[in-house]
Amino acid sequence: MRFSEPHEEFRHQHQDIREENGVQYGDLPQFMDYNYVERVTQVNLVALANLARAPMPPQNVGMNISQLENDTRLRWEPSGSSHLKGYEVVWRETTSPYWEHKVFVEGGETQFTAELLSKDNYLFGVRAVGESGHTGPAVYPFPFRE
Repeated sequence: MRFSEPHEEFRHQHQDIREENGVQYGDLPQFMDYNYVERVTQVNLVALANLARAPMPPQNVGMNISQLENDTRLRWEPSGSSHLKGYEVVWRETTSPYWEHKVFVEGGETQFTAELLSKDNYLFGVRAVGESGHTGPAVYPFPFRE
């Protein structure tokens, strides 16, 4: 875990503590923005708490590349968590930094076909969903052939 400022300041980070030509170098308490670090800590704790409550991620997530088609066929092995509600298949356009779409798949299912969503145009992932609604990180599929 890293606590950092929004903009790195070369003189005060990754430097031995010293003074040269009247300029103070080094990571010293007087250069800290404690309010910012407090907010970063809160965000990190919330993220860690969500991950701690989420079920384990699915295993061996795969994308079938046996055929050239516009559908994307995914499969995975269960996560093995006792408090698993199901899975979310998530996807986004290749240019998007965030998951834009999701579909819930019941816990007993271990495959999903995204109809008319080409694996060439979207990035896919599968994440576990707990009974309480907490989600784990999405697992990117590896290609496989049948």
